[in-house]
Amino acid sequence: MKLTKLINSTVIIAFLALTSGIASAQTAANNNTSTDATSEKPINTAVNSDALGSNYTNASYIQPFNLVNLAYQGGFKQQGVPSGGALIDEGRRGNITAQDLVKAAIKANKLPAQVLNNQDYISAVSLQLGVLTGANYPV
Repeated sequence: MKLTKLINSTVIIAFLALTSGIASAQTAANNNTSTDATSEKPINTAVNSDALGSNYTNASYIQPFNLVNLAYQGGFKQQGVPSGGALIDEGRRGNITAQDLVKAAIKANKLPAQVLNNQDYISAVSLQLGVLTGANYPV
């Protein structure tokens, strides 16, 4: 039991240490592409682009990893989303879903409303939430 708490604490501390500074994340303009100098074809440089699927084309959304991290750091408390360990606990119980986080981000003006119809984005948020909570997470 103590070993489990130690491992969980270590994972949370590592998560925070590796992602500090994301709490002030803003939705970015579409700056996640660059051009290949030899062929003039756009190169997708979006973070977590592999988790978003081929139908995900609008790179101006806050990335799913950053959205979950923002929730963990308390960025959606005003929208009723718990932070820190409470978010992890509620996520494990299934009381907070990826759709809940997306709705909170919409209310906080971090995402446009049409994202609720983007199943690739919601699935990517679900994946990141599952990583945080250590659970296979339902959408």
